Amino acid sequence: MTSIEKLKFLKEDQVRSLAKEFGTPIFVYSEKEIEQKCDDTLAFPNAFGLQVRYAMKANPNSNILQIMKKKGILIDASSEHEVVRALHFGFKPESIMLTSQELPKAFEELINKGVKFNACSLRQLEAFGKAFPGKAVSIRFNPGLGSGHTKKTDVGGVTSSFGVWHEKLPEVKAIVEKYKIIVEKVHTHIGSGSDPEVWKAVAKYTLEYAEAFPTVTVVSLGGGYKVGRMEDEKSTDLQKIGAPVKPQFEEFAAKHGRKLILEIEPGTYLIALCGALLTTVDDLVDTGPKGFRFMKLDAGMDSNTRPSLYGARHPLVTVKKEGGAPKSNEEYVVVGHCCESGDVFTQKEGGEPITRLMGEAEVGDYVVMEAVGAYCAGMSTKNYNSFPETAEVLLRNNGEGKLIRKREPVLEIFRNEILVVE
Repeated sequence: MTSIEKLKFLKEDQVRSLAKEFGTPIFVYSEKEIEQKCDDTLAFPNAFGLQVRYAMKANPNSNILQIMKKKGILIDASSEHEVVRALHFGFKPESIMLTSQELPKAFEELINKGVKFNACSLRQLEAFGKAFPGKAVSIRFNPGLGSGHTKKTDVGGVTSSFGVWHEKLPEVKAIVEKYKIIVEKVHTHIGSGSDPEVWKAVAKYTLEYAEAFPTVTVVSLGGGYKVGRMEDEKSTDLQKIGAPVKPQFEEFAAKHGRKLILEIEPGTYLIALCGALLTTVDDLVDTGPKGFRFMKLDAGMDSNTRPSLYGARHPLVTVKKEGGAPKSNEEYVVVGHCCESGDVFTQKEGGEPITRLMGEAEVGDYVVMEAVGAYCAGMSTKNYNSFPETAEVLLRNNGEGKLIRKREPVLEIFRNEILVVE
């Protein structure tokens, strides 16, 4: 039998009080849990120094960024817009690395400010060389293998467009020589897997790229550490995955006389388990004795697209509005409030609905969706069905809930639309 999921950092009375104070749906983040994840990450095994960058696309809320900044976490930005956001909230330009699929339109302006640039293609490297000959740059390589629980979370190998294909190393060297570029860092990122053997292999290949450029001082192995959201899933043990990598850096130093700094770029690991989505049961319907029993929530794919995109599973915990424990356990297909057939929180990759064993619920009870700190609010939309953006609350260390993103009035959603009258 599938295990019943439990609350991770909230208590049932907190769920009821937060829902009463702020309404639902709301994202709630734990300051204490975020700080602990930062400490865990900063203890990653290394031989000659460690840099930790937060992949801020996971959750760019400014309050979360401030917690990271206080802990000494650097920033990995996936767009020029994320760079502007990080700068606005106090990160120094030199602490930000811009790693973008798209060649940023304002990349010269940002680099002139001191932002570091990670070239992710030959075109990007060429553009950097033309604009900044003789300057320092980082280069992202695709090492030819990846790791992820689905192809959609695998960002290495022949199916991935991320990074310069490893066989194009001679072309990279030619551009570097042409513009006298100083390659200060090489970077790989293979996906959201965390198989220790795959990581060990990727570290080996990445160090070979470092060997090809004598000016390299930093080697980034990316992020993508698996987070166990459900009771039957395990999270990556950072000490275990980092242990076999450390001696590789030591061997490199002994052979080449260079003590390289290790860099990692977690996003999910730092924030996923630190967030919960508080929702209310809006309706209960069924499709007859041979069909399903559906639980409809007052949140949907506009708040969390991961189940629809990846078939991702999130713990769903029933909390009775009036207190007490559920009378029984029931099987539900849990769906969202969007008028969309794919708005299903309990589905397989590909869209087939599946049931989830949960505590029995009535209309008005609460359902807490756990492990939504990463790639949920950050990937949310406020245009489909014109639902307003889900509010966000930070649960401070003193137990106080602080509103950190308000739910905008629905008319505010359209404030930037331009009305054309013929």
